[in-house]
Amino acid sequence: MTEDSALRIAVGQFAPSGDTAANLRAISALSTRAADHGAGLAVLPEYSSWFAGGLPAEWARAAQPLDGEFVEAVSALARRLSVWIVVGMLESAPGGERARNTVVVLDPAGDLVAHYRKMHLYDAFGTRESDRLVPGEIEAPAVFNVAGLTVGVQTCYDLRFPEVTRRLVDAGAEVVLVPSEWAAGASKEHAWRTLLAARAIEDIVYVAAADHPAPVGVGASVILDPLGNELARLGAEPGLAIADVERGTIADARRRNPALELRRFSVVPREAATT
Repeated sequence: MTEDSALRIAVGQFAPSGDTAANLRAISALSTRAADHGAGLAVLPEYSSWFAGGLPAEWARAAQPLDGEFVEAVSALARRLSVWIVVGMLESAPGGERARNTVVVLDPAGDLVAHYRKMHLYDAFGTRESDRLVPGEIEAPAVFNVAGLTVGVQTCYDLRFPEVTRRLVDAGAEVVLVPSEWAAGASKEHAWRTLLAARAIEDIVYVAAADHPAPVGVGASVILDPLGNELARLGAEPGLAIADVERGTIADARRRNPALELRRFSVVPREAATT
């Protein structure tokens, strides 16, 4: 990998519903716009395959396997546009009573090259995702290579656990993608923007986050540079934001601030730490 490695990223903001076909049309429209503007990678929100507020029982029934129709449709889209697509979905879980909150990564050939199952469920602010979802196991970090850059994936509520991003960075991530459904509420947009900037600054990485628009989400999908500066950001409405990320910018920032080398602590899974 060289310092001149570069990638144009798009974050797409839309409101997924309980109509998977309509959601796929929105994903197609945003991804097509991204490709038309030269983006090599498009990031879409958490729950893009199916979403309904209030955690209804239908969540489990709407879930699909990784080789199901939703992933097949996104795969065909990635192949047709020759772009990477990273998108959240409800994945089937064993037993069928709950689902998994999963992000899938499709490459320009349409191959499923990585997936990430949300580890930290949103059991906070009066919501209990664990009533309908199974938390992801602690597995190898979800990282993959795009255009000479190492890219990592996490999801939404994971932002409140800084060790998740640090673990991706320890695995080589230079760009972190955050498909989300960051629920609206008092001070929630402030928390969203602050936590995203903190992850970029403390880990010296680009961060690209795609949220649901208002009124369900806070919107404010954004692409940040390794100093936490906004390169592109949306407001509360559906839309697309695009920015270029460059490996040289990361390398320069890490030379000037070698915090990752100077730190004296590592990230250890809680289960391992207590045995």
